[in-house]
Parts: sequence; C-alpha cells; structure tokens
Amino acid sequence: MTSPATLHAASREALDSAERTLDEVLGQSGAEPEALGSELFAVVDLLTREIGLRRALGDGSSDPEARRRLATSLLTGKVSGPALRVVETAVGQRWSSPRELLDGLESLGRSALLTGAEKAGTLDTVEDELFRIARIVVGEPELDQALSDQAAPAEAKRKLVKDLFGSKAGGISLALVEQVVSRQTGRGVGHGLDRLVRLTAERRERSVAYITSAAALSGQQEQQLAEKLKAIYGRPIALHVEVDPRLVGGLVVRVGDEVIDGSAAGRIAALRRQLA
Repeated sequence: MTSPATLHAASREALDSAERTLDEVLGQSGAEPEALGSELFAVVDLLTREIGLRRALGDGSSDPEARRRLATSLLTGKVSGPALRVVETAVGQRWSSPRELLDGLESLGRSALLTGAEKAGTLDTVEDELFRIARIVVGEPELDQALSDQAAPAEAKRKLVKDLFGSKAGGISLALVEQVVSRQTGRGVGHGLDRLVRLTAERRERSVAYITSAAALSGQQEQQLAEKLKAIYGRPIALHVEVDPRLVGGLVVRVGDEVIDGSAAGRIAALRRQLA
C-alpha cells in the first residue's frame, strides 16, 4: 500500500487535483462515499489486471483529453457518474508513472471510504477494527504469509479475509483490508495494515501509540496515558492497547520509530545486556 507521501512530485500534484474533485463529488447530496470507494477500488483492480490499459491511461506524455475519453468509453455504464467523474479527473492529470496513477486511485478509494465512516460517526470503530485485524495478522506469521503471497489469486485472499474477519468488522473496514491484501507488496500485509491504521488515525489528526501492557488498563489509566503522550509529542495521540503478561509489569509504548520500554521484562533485558 502506497501513501501519498511516497509519490513523486508530479503525481502528488495529480492526486491533489483528483482529491479536490472527490471532495466536490462527496459534497453533493445523495453521494454515497462507501459505494464510491468500492467503485474506485474496482477500477484499481481492473487496471491492475489490464497492463496495457493502465499504461494508456497513465502515460503522462499522451493527450490528457484522449485519456479522459478512453476512460469514459470504458467505464460509462459500469460505474456511477460520481465515480466516473473522479476517474476522468485522475487520468487527465500528469502522473509520474502508470503505477502511480494506480496508487493514486487507490488512495482516492480509501479517502472515500474513510469519509463514509466520518459521516456515519464510525471512524473510531473502523480504526479499532483495523488495529485488531492488523494485530491478528502480525501475530500469526503463517496467516501474514498466506495473505502476502503474490502468487495466490486475489479473489482467494479476499475470501480468506471475509471468512476470518467478516464477523469481526464492518463493511468499510473489510473493504480497506481486502484492498491492502490485494495490492500489498514488499514487507507483507501485516506491515500494510499497520500503515492503514496510521492513515486512519491521521484522518482524525492524531498519531498512533501502540501500547503493550502486562495487564489491561482501565479507562482512567488510558486517558492519563493519552494526556501524557500528548504533552510529550505536542499532538493528540490515539492509543491502541494490547495485553502481554510476558512483560511481567509496566508498559511498552511505540510511537512511530520511537520505543519507550517501561516494562519489567525490558528492564531485566537491559540489565542483562549491561552485565554481558
């Protein structure tokens, strides 16, 4: 899964333009963000399969109007008017590569789905569901490997996601997870899901702190910890808490690449390193 920050300059400008169209479309009465996001993901799937079409639509040296006409001729009647308008805007921009057009459309689909969660007041729930699914995948290396296997059919991996998590998550969370599973490369699905959790938290202008605790935290303890981390980092922090009795006592806090190990197990390990 690619984030907008990793796109080249031309592609970031192209994505900014397409995002403005997406915002306009979503601001219209009757717009259904969840449906729009799913349609954009379907276009991503199409362009992933059809390499020649992806190259034709993502060729920044060709006539932008010709690219828009091609998209219109292919997608009219197959996607809704709002989805077609977003795609037409996207393919009419100058992307650094056809691959980055694909990444941009995927980002637009995510934005539409998360807008749907915001409008429904369920963004917190989506973030929590994504976090729990990510932890399950990361904690089961064989599952992570199966979902990350690029030789396996995408539809089979989607079915596995539905079978495993269909009863544990809502439609928006499942759609986001399925998309990560479909296109994740490199470091595996678990890593991609963790990035998705961070993107969801950023949607609410917060950072994510992954907390591992030797025992469950009370609501008051979580609130106090969130306030302390906000004071440290100067911004609101979303807490995602896991319980691991192996820590014996205390907490391990990870924010980005920074780890604060206040657990008994961590202190014992540090002492052993000193003695060695």
